[in-house]
Amino acid sequence: MPGMMDTILNLGLNAETVEGFIAITKDERFVYDLYRRLIQLFGSVALGMKDDDFSQIFNAIKKKYKAEQDVDLDGKALKEACGLFLNIVKEKTGKPFPQDPYDQLELAIESVFGSWSGKRAVDYRKEFNITKEMANGTAVNICTMVFGNMGNDSATGVAFTRDPATGENRFFGEYMINAQGEDVVAGIRTPKPILKLRREMPAIYPELEKLRHTLEDHYREVQDLEFTIEKGKLYCLQTRNAKMGVSAFIRTSVDMVNEGLITEEEALLRIQPDMLEQLLHPRLDPNVHAEVLARGLPASPGAASGKIVFDADRAESKAKLGEKVILVREETKPDDIHGFFAAQGILTSRGGKTSHAAVVARSMGKPCVSGCEGIVINDIEKTAVISGITLREGDVITIDGSTGDVYKEKVATIEPEFVEDLLIILEWADELSDLQVMANADTPEAAAKAKKYGAVGVGLCRTERMFNQVERLPVVQKMILADSTEERQAALDQLLPFQRNDFKEIFRVMDGLPVTIRLLDPPIHEFLPSAEEVFNEITKLKNLKETVENMTDLPDTLKIVDPELGERFSSNLELIINGLEELKSKHLAGPMIEAKEVMLKKVKALAETNPMLGHRGVRLGITYPEIYAMQIRAVLEAAAEHIQEGGKVSPEIMIPQVCTLAELKWVHRYVTRIEDEVEKKFGLKVPYKFGTMVEVVRACMRAGKIAELAEFISFGTNDLTQATFSFSREDAENKFLPLYEEKKILEHNPFEVLDIKGVGRLMMITMEWARKTRPDLKVGICGEQGGHPESIRFCHHIKMSYVSCSPPRVPIARLAAAHAKLKEKEYRID
Repeated sequence: MPGMMDTILNLGLNAETVEGFIAITKDERFVYDLYRRLIQLFGSVALGMKDDDFSQIFNAIKKKYKAEQDVDLDGKALKEACGLFLNIVKEKTGKPFPQDPYDQLELAIESVFGSWSGKRAVDYRKEFNITKEMANGTAVNICTMVFGNMGNDSATGVAFTRDPATGENRFFGEYMINAQGEDVVAGIRTPKPILKLRREMPAIYPELEKLRHTLEDHYREVQDLEFTIEKGKLYCLQTRNAKMGVSAFIRTSVDMVNEGLITEEEALLRIQPDMLEQLLHPRLDPNVHAEVLARGLPASPGAASGKIVFDADRAESKAKLGEKVILVREETKPDDIHGFFAAQGILTSRGGKTSHAAVVARSMGKPCVSGCEGIVINDIEKTAVISGITLREGDVITIDGSTGDVYKEKVATIEPEFVEDLLIILEWADELSDLQVMANADTPEAAAKAKKYGAVGVGLCRTERMFNQVERLPVVQKMILADSTEERQAALDQLLPFQRNDFKEIFRVMDGLPVTIRLLDPPIHEFLPSAEEVFNEITKLKNLKETVENMTDLPDTLKIVDPELGERFSSNLELIINGLEELKSKHLAGPMIEAKEVMLKKVKALAETNPMLGHRGVRLGITYPEIYAMQIRAVLEAAAEHIQEGGKVSPEIMIPQVCTLAELKWVHRYVTRIEDEVEKKFGLKVPYKFGTMVEVVRACMRAGKIAELAEFISFGTNDLTQATFSFSREDAENKFLPLYEEKKILEHNPFEVLDIKGVGRLMMITMEWARKTRPDLKVGICGEQGGHPESIRFCHHIKMSYVSCSPPRVPIARLAAAHAKLKEKEYRID
């Protein structure tokens, strides 16, 4: 933990040893410089004093002696500083500075041990997920001092065996003449580039270069080393593996393989999969410091700035004008999808990391902060109140989906880098991996991004996302509101070309790679406005109608009350009244209000007490077979058209929410019937697979029977996790899951990292029974957890065929799959 633990230099100096040291070195300035450093470091680290207690005194001394820098002070001035330092220690602590070297040593050891539990060390371990199992304490090193502040033939410095910013194979570092080690990192003077040492100390520089190569050859990692030069002699104080940017880390890994220092396998293991996330999303410029206005859940990584809008329609219209917007909502619904397409990022006051907003944003690779409960949103007034500050539509904010932070201004971002060396690393990963990595993609654009990132197919294409586009939603609503099968079929006939074209474009992008298409899953009431929204619209229309009716007598009334005004404005008023009468006859005399009342009745009829466990998925397909029939036809006709045009296809039709073989058989009959019709129409046979999602516990228990018909299964671990734990992800994440993690009741949020001991056991049972029936069964996972390295490790262990995740996580999953293979012998399940 670089910089997180305390250090004390020059231990053992006191009033007596200072005099003896001066006698030996003949250098009063040097010794009192050591002593004042000891008093200050010891006071702040071991005695709990503030640095300001010393810095104010020292700045006053520099001012008194007209010294610009510390090195300009002579022995007299430094002796005076030591005396004042000793006085302030006694004043602040009530005790004199310890003079016994062993007392100093004991207190120093205790304070360094204590720094393990200091805030910065605790925060560092939390940030970098350093658990107690990985490190549960520290050691204290006690070393003989060497001194870089003994004159102009002495120096101190920090160096890296390669450039930590770029990874370039060049010596990088800084040093200071006549200084101690803390001076370089404290920034009391501007250090010099390491290459200047070649001129200032030509005898030392070759030794340092030799040390550079010795350390790197030994550790086979880029090293971060600290050194001191005392009277022309080089000492290496410490070395550790260097902290570098991800791009630099990847470059050095590839270079070291090419140089023969490490193997490809070692290079892969050096890079943790989650590190790649920094390369794949825009991120805030770390050199810009802005005030955090609020903090929510980091739901989808990346950073974005834009003007606030409070609804999806406004997001779309503003985006069409070229404006960058952030969609701010209490929560999002499927019909907000066009706003997602238009917005730079999404901010919600409710919902967790696996809420709708989070899931959709991740699938698009868009930044999202969810569950930001410090925001009070007023959709009517178009305002958001955060920390007492009222933000209005059009105000600019920045969100950081990697940290959950929200800023009240535009903050500069850095574009993601997809470096050439990363491609090499991922090629090595793919050569090793047993697991294939596919992507969840609902649009041709998402599919193209997934393919660019190396996905070998689409593991989940959610067809309902295609219904939410602006020109399609009214047709979907017409289909839902239909009173007869014929009316419903007419609406479906309108939707068919939309879906067919979408599938065809995705097939074109994927060019023969598998595309797993999930038929309609959510309850159909999600495509309608809420009952409250419809009721409010009806009330407004009725009030408008009443207002229009009451205005018909306005011209005559005005003539009676004020004849002059009546005469002046009668023609204009009559024109307005005629327009209002036309509005009433066209829209308010019945059809519009009646249509809204029909919708309200339908919305109420479709309402469910628990939609998650209600009329959705395959149950919809059986209740309204024409819906699934349209979608199946769209898939097979799109594939046939693409084949006719010389393309390659590999569609997979996946049925959601299945819990029994009978349901699967019912839908399979539609598929075979439509397959025959498409074959006759196009004169060719479309290759496809038929399978199911496994997200219902009963499907796990009946996996052997289901595999009689299913050619593949894909675990929908979001719903399966909810069913297994018996809690809603949104409620759990917003109410008790954080406490469960904090109290270690649950090791991880099961909606982020697969619950191996519960949900994982179900998956193992399912696979065992299903593959007894069909040994070559293709098995995957398409829930949110499918992109997490720990989940991927488990999926490799139980010999799944593939994982599917959001497009931006594909490179992470590819590397994680290689890690899983390389570490498979170490893996154990409790």
